Amino acid sequence: MFTIEHDFDATVVTLVDEGSTHLKEDVVINAFDDCITLEQYDPRKDSVVRITLSMSQLQDLGAALDLPEGVYRLRREKDAD
Repeated sequence: MFTIEHDFDATVVTLVDEGSTHLKEDVVINAFDDCITLEQYDPRKDSVVRITLSMSQLQDLGAALDLPEGVYRLRREKDAD
């Protein structure tokens, strides 16, 4: 299950683990104009862990999900000139 909320400066997606066993904490994804943050509560540390991805890193991640093992560099539109 997931939720989507449109805030003033970001779109917030929350991923809820609905499996039957070994449930993980919710993952909150904040999409801003210039970056994406992923947040998840860590009960061992009793704090929220945050990862920030640039838009370029997000594009690389999206491409990586469909590629076989290897090392890649995406050719960006502005790089093609």
